[in-house]
Amino acid sequence: MRFNLPFKQDKPFEVVGMGLNSVDHLVLIPHFPVSNTRMEMLRFAKSGGGQVATALVALSRWKVRCKYIGKVGSEELGRFSLRSIAEEGIDVSSVTVEPDCTNQFAVILVEAGNGDRTILWNRDKRLMYREGELKKETVCSGKILHLDGHDIRAAIRCARWAKEEGIFTVLDVDKIEPLTSELLQEIDFVVSSSSFPSRYTGIPDPERAFLELKKQIPGFLCSTLGPDGAIAFVDGRILRVPGFEVKAVDTTGAGDVFHGGFIYGLLQNWEVEEILRFANAVAALKCRDMGGRAAIPTLEEAFAFISQTNKRKT
Repeated sequence: MRFNLPFKQDKPFEVVGMGLNSVDHLVLIPHFPVSNTRMEMLRFAKSGGGQVATALVALSRWKVRCKYIGKVGSEELGRFSLRSIAEEGIDVSSVTVEPDCTNQFAVILVEAGNGDRTILWNRDKRLMYREGELKKETVCSGKILHLDGHDIRAAIRCARWAKEEGIFTVLDVDKIEPLTSELLQEIDFVVSSSSFPSRYTGIPDPERAFLELKKQIPGFLCSTLGPDGAIAFVDGRILRVPGFEVKAVDTTGAGDVFHGGFIYGLLQNWEVEEILRFANAVAALKCRDMGGRAAIPTLEEAFAFISQTNKRKT
């Protein structure tokens, strides 16, 4: 199945993203520390992060014209985050610098050997958009609008503007807010984390929770499953697309890059299974290094990786 989306052709950007950016401080450790002990870190890295920002970085590296809309703090972390996005060729002319405010940042403990991570984060409430700060003409300046729903009221406003203008929306959803159900009703393509369907519906069984969630939303539904790949609801049934095996150094940002891959596939009008296979591949390859952006593969690397994996299976 192909979506055959009738994209608006008069837009200056292919993808506009409104959502989180962050500065990630990544610490590679031998194992999760025991309380009240000391441990020597194996490696440290400082990287730009955030769900929407990282997805746009991946898309921009794949030669997709992107615009980022978000807020940064006025101090060094904010300058670092904004620079990390702008240097990727992404338009940041609509980014708001919040005075006397610290940018969102995180300390991420990454366990050597398996790439699992524990995230400690901080986000100042002033980084949320206030009424009147967002502009419809900038939000609707792309063919696809990518949202993450953390600034829930702003996301709902943007999604409704996009619907009015015939712009397709993609949502990276993991967090549950009081207005999440309202946002889900406005979205064309919902791509959730593996745990979201069960947490949202209260149904422990993952497959039953996924099917129940699909009943509650009008748009397309897909869920990432980490190393197990992804599932989607297509033609009245669940489609499972397996993941790819890699030696994981750090899983931070894998979901963000998956969303970038999903959007790239929409723009190419690939079949659903091909879109999910590509998204699985780029997410897996991202895990080769620390941080959400360092190991984002080129298109050539991703296609070669998929081809080689297919050959090994035959």
